[in-house]
Amino acid sequence: MAREPAPSRHGRLLTPAFVALSVGDLAYFTANGVVFFALPLYVVGPVGSDAAGAGVAFGAFGVTALVCRPFAGRLTDTVGRRPLLVGGALLCAIGLALLPHAQTVAVVVALRLLQGVAEAAFFVASFAALLDLAPPARVGEALSYNSLGLYLGLALGPPLGELLLQRWGYPTAWYGAAGLAVVAALVAVGIGETRSGIDPAGGHGKLIYRPAVPVAVGFLASLAAVGGFLAFASLHSVAVGLADASLALLVYGVVVVACRLLFAKVPDRLPSLPLGAAALLVTAAGLALMAIGRTPGGLLVGVFCVAVGVSFSTPAFFSAIFASAKPGERGAASGTASAVVDLGLGFGPIALGLIADSYGIPWAFGAGAGIAVAGAVWTISLYRRPLPPRLGGSTPRA
Repeated sequence: MAREPAPSRHGRLLTPAFVALSVGDLAYFTANGVVFFALPLYVVGPVGSDAAGAGVAFGAFGVTALVCRPFAGRLTDTVGRRPLLVGGALLCAIGLALLPHAQTVAVVVALRLLQGVAEAAFFVASFAALLDLAPPARVGEALSYNSLGLYLGLALGPPLGELLLQRWGYPTAWYGAAGLAVVAALVAVGIGETRSGIDPAGGHGKLIYRPAVPVAVGFLASLAAVGGFLAFASLHSVAVGLADASLALLVYGVVVVACRLLFAKVPDRLPSLPLGAAALLVTAAGLALMAIGRTPGGLLVGVFCVAVGVSFSTPAFFSAIFASAKPGERGAASGTASAVVDLGLGFGPIALGLIADSYGIPWAFGAGAGIAVAGAVWTISLYRRPLPPRLGGSTPRA
């Protein structure tokens, strides 16, 4: 039986198991990045559908991912992290390897629903394993470093997919992505089981980690506001006359990665809730600048602010959500937090899209700024509640 990795007793973060987990995440999300580029082209090309079909196929995985995340959290706490890491990665590989044989959009959608199940299993178990491996005093830093695997994977995947597609065609692109998912599974096997055991009184086996729900409201506001920005950044770039329509998203990605590297230790040195509220206000300021300053310069300054806000909001809110979770509750906490990601990134574009359709994109950005401000007000209101000190809450007073 493989030896179980454990957090360093001396507070060491970059252990072999932690690095291996990040490498596995990079491989998995690079495979997803290939899908982001190639799937819409595949649906409207060889499959013979239209843009609507491509949209349905692209978003279908989110349905099963959202539904399955709480159940993945329960299994992560009761069965272990490694089975869901390995199983999720292999299920993803199977779905990708079957895509070259999909001749109708209905089959593509079915395979994407299968990949949503894989996404729920792998993502939830990965975050639970991260919490197992990170020293308690360095959780925010661990989240900052580990998230680079996701961001770099989604950044590297599209150019890799384009290269494979142009040189060898769609089957090679899908098999290449499937191979990356298999690499993620193999890395997970090598890490071993990170769960050190279950406390019978720890509340394991829950579907929803209820102590995280108040904090998750603020996190939801952050994701909804940023989701609206991501959905309309390219269109707004064209509208304001930015020469390169992809520049705004490139600046966003570069700033997030740079901040996560340069300021990785900040979330552990500041109380989580005040930091999350401040990050929401910076995000709101960026969206307001984009709404008011309808020029290329105003857009890029606003993008910079939004990226800085996101750089700190996600580690802050994740740290707050996981702060009070016992080892046997980390799967449920991870499932709850990642379900909020699905809700925010799904709700934001839909709600703000309705505003953009009726009043224009600047008004949608303005509404996003309002959502972020409301989230900041809610989050800071939690500051004076009797929450654990790690969250930034006050202690009960006489």
